[in-house]
Amino acid sequence: MDVLATADLMRGFDRQAIAALGIPGLTLMENAGRAFVDELERARGPVVSAETVVVCGKGNNGGDGFVIARHIANRGGSVLALLLAPRRSVAGDARTNLDIALRMSRLPRSGLRVKEMHAGDPFPRRADIIVDAVFGTGFTGDASGLPREAISWINGTRAFVAAVDIPSGVDAGTGKAGSDAVRADFTVAMGLAKIGHYVGRGADLSGVVRVADISIPPSLMRVRRAGVFRVGAVDAAGVLPPRARNAHKYSAGNVLVIGGSRAFTGAPLMTAQAALRTGAGSVVLAFPASLRPVMARRVTEVILSPLPETPAGTLGLAALEEALRRAGRADAVALGPGLSREEETLRFVREFLAGTDTPVVVDADALFALRGISPAKFGTSHVRILTPHTGEFAALTGIEAPEADAMRVSAARDAAHALRSIVVLKGAPTVTAAPGGTVYVNSSGNPGMATVGSGDVLTGVIAGMLAQGGSAEASSWGGVYVHGRAGDIACERHGMRGMVATDIAEAVAPALAALPGLTGAR
Repeated sequence: MDVLATADLMRGFDRQAIAALGIPGLTLMENAGRAFVDELERARGPVVSAETVVVCGKGNNGGDGFVIARHIANRGGSVLALLLAPRRSVAGDARTNLDIALRMSRLPRSGLRVKEMHAGDPFPRRADIIVDAVFGTGFTGDASGLPREAISWINGTRAFVAAVDIPSGVDAGTGKAGSDAVRADFTVAMGLAKIGHYVGRGADLSGVVRVADISIPPSLMRVRRAGVFRVGAVDAAGVLPPRARNAHKYSAGNVLVIGGSRAFTGAPLMTAQAALRTGAGSVVLAFPASLRPVMARRVTEVILSPLPETPAGTLGLAALEEALRRAGRADAVALGPGLSREEETLRFVREFLAGTDTPVVVDADALFALRGISPAKFGTSHVRILTPHTGEFAALTGIEAPEADAMRVSAARDAAHALRSIVVLKGAPTVTAAPGGTVYVNSSGNPGMATVGSGDVLTGVIAGMLAQGGSAEASSWGGVYVHGRAGDIACERHGMRGMVATDIAEAVAPALAALPGLTGAR
């Protein structure tokens, strides 16, 4: 699984490479610049045919920029390096590479020019490629002065924009970006990808992200605890154990779905169908008894279990005993889709969670029953997977949706710790956090999944994986990946605007089948 770094984490790896291994900082900078140009040519084509402008700040990111300018010139390209600060303010390894670039620019036909910019100076009228080396991963806040002018110029051109490590103006640890941040077509991350490439506005501003090897050994860049990781297909493929050849429906995972109300009959049906498509051997759907005619017309493989209901047609305390009995025979429970927020129904949810030892995926209306409730009430050893969108997350934590979106990784991590539960914070991207501090950022999915019922399908996928023997943590982030991949397949089949949640549910099976290494035996 790929590590996603913060600026501090990557800076620590750099220091270890320099101090423990004796790799000079200049070598790391040289490797970064050369690797950047290699990746740029793979993405854009040979630089020899392009007019390139490299915009350099005064820090190490700018130092990378001077190395990049030199290598582009060495490959026959025409390159102008713009320095956005006085030469005297550039220090350390960056100053060494600035001086090399200046000396090279004096050579005949070197192809390299260096210009120190000042406030109000005009920027070039033409550029085919612009390399953004203004700020590095340590930048936070808002750009101002000459860097701000440069960012505005970059964003106003039609050039191919390639960012060094992260687009200038983007916070590497959160993906937050101020009002002025570079919109890159392409970003080359040094050593490791950063959190900010894939969350917040950074995900929109980074373009295509490639990771360059700058010679820091992978063994040095291991994160042993409370790290942030990006989930891919290979990771998801390892979640489910192999299925025995003599398996039967009751050994292949039993899921109990509890949900539904008069106003919401479709949600639990989609959850149940998704659990089946994920591979659960049997799925029981428990719902208010008056809904039986509706449910019976719409399912074939799902086992129906009508329960006593309130006068409002929702599940209440009279259903608790049978629900707990059913849960005792299940391997996983999906609780909440379409349940309603009637007060007695919310009491049912709380009593159910306190009374069952079966792992539970808590979604939708059931999440509102947990507001203001101490996690200790439900037992610290019980498996609880909470799957809120940002509105439900606000009800659970008091953190409003814009703030949760802006600080997606830390918000999910803090909530998982406080609630003593795995928290799957749905959105773009969905982030899964474990109580121990580890966070998983999803890599699949598309905007077409912003459709009613998509979350109900996700609940079924996670419950289905959990019932088949996946660990709670892996079933959560693995289920999120499979759900997103199913969404991608649905998008290919129906288009982003026309796809609906049932299309995603129907695509779960091919999404699983496409995971690398999975065979019919699995």
